[in-house]
Amino acid sequence: MAETVRVVVDAMGGDNAPAEPVKAAVEAVTERDDIVVILTGKQEVIESELSKFQNYPKERIQVVNATEVIETAEPPVVAIRKKKDSSIVVGLNLVKKQEADAFVSSGSSGAILVGGQVIVGRSKGVQRPPLAPLIPTEKGVSLLIDCGANVDARPDHLVQFAKMGSIYMEDVVGIKNPRVAIVNNGAEEEKGNALVKETFPLLKECPGINFIGSIEARDIPAGYADVIVCEAFVGNVILKLYEGLGSTFMKMIKSGLMKDTRSKVGALLVKPAIKETMKAFDASEYGGAPLLGLKGLVVKTHGSAKAVEIRHAIFQCVQFRQQKINEKIAAHMVEETQKAETPKEEA
Repeated sequence: MAETVRVVVDAMGGDNAPAEPVKAAVEAVTERDDIVVILTGKQEVIESELSKFQNYPKERIQVVNATEVIETAEPPVVAIRKKKDSSIVVGLNLVKKQEADAFVSSGSSGAILVGGQVIVGRSKGVQRPPLAPLIPTEKGVSLLIDCGANVDARPDHLVQFAKMGSIYMEDVVGIKNPRVAIVNNGAEEEKGNALVKETFPLLKECPGINFIGSIEARDIPAGYADVIVCEAFVGNVILKLYEGLGSTFMKMIKSGLMKDTRSKVGALLVKPAIKETMKAFDASEYGGAPLLGLKGLVVKTHGSAKAVEIRHAIFQCVQFRQQKINEKIAAHMVEETQKAETPKEEA
């Protein structure tokens, strides 16, 4: 029998809370029997939402009362420190105490990033935990690391991102010897800003990763690399452009297909193929962005996430737990730290 994974879902976080997080929880436990979902937030509000659903395994959804909510505009450090009974802090503490295996939230990105590091804690040897979402490509998916956690990253941070991303892609996605590339404004090694120029030779010489060089933004959707390394400002711009372009493209296709009678007839013929293709490029199908390198699993979904994205993030947590991703990253980082601390023998 499969191990039961306990996933905390922040029921008060995001634009569509509590309706969508609660709906996602119900759908998750209905679809799979190896999940227990713990909803954190205002108990009476959550129970009111749960009462709208009838046929689901009620014993596998628990509610933990949290009387406060951290709003998006609040300063993250202050909010984490002062709102001890918020749905985010209560949820992260459950992971810290090992009363839950993972935490999923659509709430304040800053609070989740700060809380993940301060409450759950970083694994030994990890300098900066990055946010790492899977993004759809022509060849499947690629890991974008970092997309929002570290806008002031140093070269050694990016090298760690490459290592963690490689472990993720090999063990979670199943890609052997994943190709690692650094985002650049050209393919040549001498191109790039100071950060890229300093990081490139470090990645080139780094054992244990399959570094293939620079990748330009236009080549990302083609799937030229499996792990795409960058600092958070660049990564967030790539992610948001990706999402915006996909949404706009979908609207333009629908508009074109509904333009006249002839287009509508054609639309009936191509609808199944288009629907399947667009589903593959729907980011919500891949869950959220895990904050890698922590002692526990923390996953951030979009602030506007609907139940489908949150549900996939819950399933994502199950896979992470089963593949022991946190443990593998932690073990690798400890090994790297020990190597760095071991004095080299004199010739």
